Amino acid sequence: MIIVYLQGGMGNQMFQYAAGRRLAFHLGASLKLDISRLSTAEPGITPRAYALAPFPIKAALATAQESRRLWQKPGGLGGRLWQTVKPGYRQTHVRERGFRFDPAILDLGDDVCLDGYWQSEKYFVDAASLLRDDFTLPSPPAGANGEVLRQITRCQSVSLHVRRGDYLTDRRIAAKHGSCSDRYYHKAVAMIAARVSQPHFFVFSDDPEWVRDHFAIPHPMTVVGHNGPDHPHEDLRLMSSCQHHITANSSFSWWGAWLGEHPGKVVIAPARWFSDPAIDTTDLLPASWLKVEN
Repeated sequence: MIIVYLQGGMGNQMFQYAAGRRLAFHLGASLKLDISRLSTAEPGITPRAYALAPFPIKAALATAQESRRLWQKPGGLGGRLWQTVKPGYRQTHVRERGFRFDPAILDLGDDVCLDGYWQSEKYFVDAASLLRDDFTLPSPPAGANGEVLRQITRCQSVSLHVRRGDYLTDRRIAAKHGSCSDRYYHKAVAMIAARVSQPHFFVFSDDPEWVRDHFAIPHPMTVVGHNGPDHPHEDLRLMSSCQHHITANSSFSWWGAWLGEHPGKVVIAPARWFSDPAIDTTDLLPASWLKVEN
């Protein structure tokens, strides 16, 4: 059994599921998700709900007993002390050591719990087709979503994500992440326009009213703001249906771009994902994506 601890919003939960899904598939093991942390409010962390339920994922929710079995070390000893007492002991609780890709994760054995964010496609790129299936909504879009999807398929569509929300309102989160500047978006739009004939930009944001009032570009633009915070999976489907993508420093739009399968897609992403330059995000963006200073 592989257990993955979920934390963060939909995009982060997708990264965590993806790493666990690939490992479980590789081992022929079952996959369980521990969602206990989502209901625990900590300073600097935005409370989140379990966000993967709309997708036909291949995992069940872990029980508290299952999580405890893999979290705890035999005899109740801490990991380093137990390895000193009994060197042959195999670690079952695997915590992410840093933001860079750790190739050792790919070769873990069965009966482990993964504790981290795992924000690199290198943890699951060899299971990409499985994940695209797992993250494909089973029901077709209806109502306004169906209409927007029809518009997206009839033009040179470009998804553009403006992340505001807690990146601006929460002091701790703002200090960690920061938000993308107007300069970033205008440069990214110009780069798309230089590569794509007659682009139409579909703008997704957690603050669509601000976008309508303050965001202007010299190209056709549609603000997609009808889904709200309760249906992020619908926005993600629309984003991934676009032909090209401009992401924010957000795991949500990372997945919107990654799931897009248009041949020759252009993806532009911010070169700096965090405000702290000491955080090494070398492995975060796929090699084919274009990086722009933000």
